[in-house]
Amino acid sequence: MSKYKIAITLGIVFVILTAAICLQINTIKNANSTVSKTFAEDNLRDEVLKWKEKYERISDNLDEAEKRLAKIREESAKDDSNETEKEKQITLNNELLGLTSLEGPGIEMIVTDDPNEVGPLENIYNHVIHDADLRVLVNELKNAGAEAISINGQRIINSTAITCIGNVIKVNNERINSPFTIKAIGFQESLAGIDWLGGYIRELRSYGIVVNIKKSNKVEIPKYTGAISAQYINLQK
Repeated sequence: MSKYKIAITLGIVFVILTAAICLQINTIKNANSTVSKTFAEDNLRDEVLKWKEKYERISDNLDEAEKRLAKIREESAKDDSNETEKEKQITLNNELLGLTSLEGPGIEMIVTDDPNEVGPLENIYNHVIHDADLRVLVNELKNAGAEAISINGQRIINSTAITCIGNVIKVNNERINSPFTIKAIGFQESLAGIDWLGGYIRELRSYGIVVNIKKSNKVEIPKYTGAISAQYINLQK
């Protein structure tokens, strides 16, 4: 074969090979493009599914939160319906405990030691007010329905002690002196009724002790300012 024919043959083979290679390259590119496209679509689908799951989870959480909020609002509404009654009960308890200053109808009683000179044969003990006298007067006022009592500005509560050390009378551990101003809130007629014939007040007067009772529509009684403690009380549930 001549060199010319050989060159032509080689040229044709080269062209065919070049065409085949180009076709193969294009085929590979198209395949890679298809694979890449499929891979991208798969990734996008996965992301969409993930966001959908997040949305559904957040939506469920929101529904639960709304249900809890509705329940809280319902419970709050129930509590609000009882709020006024609870506040009234707390206020009443504070008043009974003596933790609130009070004002109302009642009486003011002023008790003073015998202002007259005591004779040499008389026992001065009978002509001055003692802690026992104050305790009796307080108990009589309580029996007459007194809802609040004070002596010289000291509120009388369940734990109040009326004591005497030497010549000093103490109420709530605070020193008080004659004249003794006893205030009581309650039904006026009943409270003033402790001054009855043959009663304790009449006996005090028989020794020269001065006892004056005045009704008032505006008796002011201060709150208890001391500390209230209970060490041995067990609350029943």
